[in-house]
Amino acid sequence: MHSFITLSFISSLCSTLSVLALRIPFDVHIQTPASNPTTHFPRQSSSNGIVPVGNTQNSFYYTNIMLGGQNISVMLDTGSSDLWVTGSVSGAKDTGNSLKLSYAVGTAAGDVYTAPFEFAGKSVSDQAFLLVTNVSSFSTNIHAEGYDGLIGLGPNTGSSIYKKLSGNSGNNPINRIFEQSSSNDYITMMLSRKGDPGSNITGQFTIGEVVPGFENVTSMPQLSIEKVYRVTNVDQHWQIVTDKNNGIIGPDGQPIKYSSIAPKAPDGTIVGVLDSGFTLPQVPRTISDAIYGRVQGAEWSAANEAWLVPCGQLINVTFNFGGVSYPIHPLDVSSSDFGVTFSNGNPACLGTFQPVTSAFSLLGEYDMILGMAFLRNTYTLINYGNFIKGGSNSNNPYVQLLPLTNIDSAVHDFIQVRLNGQNTINSPQYALLPASQEQHSPESAAEKKQAYEELVLSRWPYILFGGLVFFILLISYCIWRCCCRRKRMAKKAAKKAAQQKAASAGGFMSGPYAQLHDSQSAASLVMQPMRGSAVDSEEDYGGKDAFARSR
Repeated sequence: MHSFITLSFISSLCSTLSVLALRIPFDVHIQTPASNPTTHFPRQSSSNGIVPVGNTQNSFYYTNIMLGGQNISVMLDTGSSDLWVTGSVSGAKDTGNSLKLSYAVGTAAGDVYTAPFEFAGKSVSDQAFLLVTNVSSFSTNIHAEGYDGLIGLGPNTGSSIYKKLSGNSGNNPINRIFEQSSSNDYITMMLSRKGDPGSNITGQFTIGEVVPGFENVTSMPQLSIEKVYRVTNVDQHWQIVTDKNNGIIGPDGQPIKYSSIAPKAPDGTIVGVLDSGFTLPQVPRTISDAIYGRVQGAEWSAANEAWLVPCGQLINVTFNFGGVSYPIHPLDVSSSDFGVTFSNGNPACLGTFQPVTSAFSLLGEYDMILGMAFLRNTYTLINYGNFIKGGSNSNNPYVQLLPLTNIDSAVHDFIQVRLNGQNTINSPQYALLPASQEQHSPESAAEKKQAYEELVLSRWPYILFGGLVFFILLISYCIWRCCCRRKRMAKKAAKKAAQQKAASAGGFMSGPYAQLHDSQSAASLVMQPMRGSAVDSEEDYGGKDAFARSR
């Protein structure tokens, strides 16, 4: 048994562009012969685009690449976008750029180099990669786990190396391959399940072709990639949307209700990221509770940050995408690979659909991360489409998923593995509790704060739009007020001018001339109230000004 912290790599979710990883605080049982503790594949032929995929106890999946003429085993990660390897690479050229990527197991830091690259029958003459020469910071021996690096298969926009180098020279390996040829610009991946006696699935990875016998994957619905806003394209992953109102069917056969935080997700749907770098799928806490909270004897483990359930409990979970159902093998819904125990010390199995506690989307672009426990149940085809920088394909990217799990066969496998061949899955001890007795896992204050921040930030387009509208209204109001003020000032000036004109007219008629002593003349003057006319004129104008102000 090797102690480890599960490597679960996802693309950068913060401005520093460092890669985050999920920490799983428990052990996994690695069953490998003592004489051969690591299983590295021999050098693969480049005659076709199909390569085998190794499996370290359902926790890591890896394959071989050729870099600088050397055969190197790398972990397959659809959730990130960079290539890095440890050790040394013959003939590699230093670009003069340094980079640091942070992971839960340590820091992958070093210089960015270029070297000839080959993968699944495809080649690139000068592929950029991060060379990590010092692995002392890693808390686990990744070589012993079966690999010496990682190849990111995510969209090129998430690549830190791409952002470091100018032009197209820093594009990630898959992007470089498809730049050269835009025909069949897709990859496929099939992951094996260890400990399943009834499975004949072997791990395979392809570029530009389909594994023989699984051609039906191309007839599956083309699931559109949920694109994020351009300003946040560092958070772009292989995001797909579940069916409306029945995206996830729980153990009781009923849809699990959840309201997506993704700003562009249709009502009643859930957005999930396909990520082969996550051992345990990450789902909203309410979904995890709905899967495990009604299991008799289920126990929330704060230390493991996951549900613990009796190993004999068969739990049914099904996902729906594009009108197709994808049942999850019960051996993938709970796992006996981690050596966990209940609080009383009895053996337990780990609930693999773990509540999201740290792998939140930066701006609420997705709800869940569908890791290895989900991907073992599908043959996955990812078409890059117009995500290829410098490519000629103008079509939108998409995903096609072929179901691999037959539920009847899966139940039989579960009975053989977990119940020693004795079918007791319908016994009272394994009956689900009533919905009113469902347990709920606790949510820490820090997690609540992070979830709230994610929810708020997920609405940034609306906040930005609202802010712009408010700004425009504010500016319009200020302009209107200025215009009104100028209008009032103009009217006051006109009024003052009229008063001055009237006053001048009155002063001319009663100026300092000699007074007439003729009584008739005096009477005549009294009958002509010139000053009164001036006042009348002023009042008339004043009436008009008051009317104008009232408008």
